[in-house]
Amino acid sequence: MRNSIFRLQNFLGVQGLFVRDSTALVGQVLSTLPVVIKWPVRRTLLKQLYFTGIQSVGPISVMGFLAGLIMVMQVSNLVGRNELLTLQVLIWTVVRELGPLLTAIVIVGRSSSAIASELAAMQVNGEIKNLRRMGISPVSYLVVPRMLAMTVTSAVLTFYFQVVAIGTGMVVTAWNIDVSLLGEVSHFFEMLSFLEIFAALLKSLCFGMLMSVVPCYYGLTVKRAMTEIPVAASRAVMRSLLAVFACDGLITVLVF
Repeated sequence: MRNSIFRLQNFLGVQGLFVRDSTALVGQVLSTLPVVIKWPVRRTLLKQLYFTGIQSVGPISVMGFLAGLIMVMQVSNLVGRNELLTLQVLIWTVVRELGPLLTAIVIVGRSSSAIASELAAMQVNGEIKNLRRMGISPVSYLVVPRMLAMTVTSAVLTFYFQVVAIGTGMVVTAWNIDVSLLGEVSHFFEMLSFLEIFAALLKSLCFGMLMSVVPCYYGLTVKRAMTEIPVAASRAVMRSLLAVFACDGLITVLVF
């Protein structure tokens, strides 16, 4: 019993330390954000935008197409051929939840693990210590461009996923029910509210920030052993997903 209580206290202490240090890291990033105008930082930002954004278009396209197709087929099987209900379900699922969440899962799998591994390797090899010796802040040079790129690409890819998924759903519905595609688009924008758009944008921005801060934290906190690199990557992925789902639930409760 005592061992269980001790483990629980230790776990809560570690989580509290993680939250405190991650919050402090976000504060440092926001305070040094103007450094992005410098070319070395901007070059790192562009590389991260390419890796996280452009190279993720393919997987996001496939997932958006399949999500829209599956959603429409399931709704048709449950309630029959109902255009307005199908559009409403697309708004509730794709715009509110699936768009931000599935995009975040793709980004976590591709970029969060890569960021944690890269920074952990730099830490183990002494590169970050050399940056400090040269008077270069690791937060300004390494964390700021990654956090900014992940936040921007999260919002853009979420919008792209929603367009692909909803567009696929509309095409399938128009073909299945034999209705006008332009009429579907008109009905969709009449049913879509500002609250859904605001919630999706807020989630995508918050997810992007979380998916960048967590791997940066774990990448920069490793010691000097090479065996810590895969551990940092694994923890970054799991904690990023946990943070994303917790944030998703919180925003949904507060907004809706």
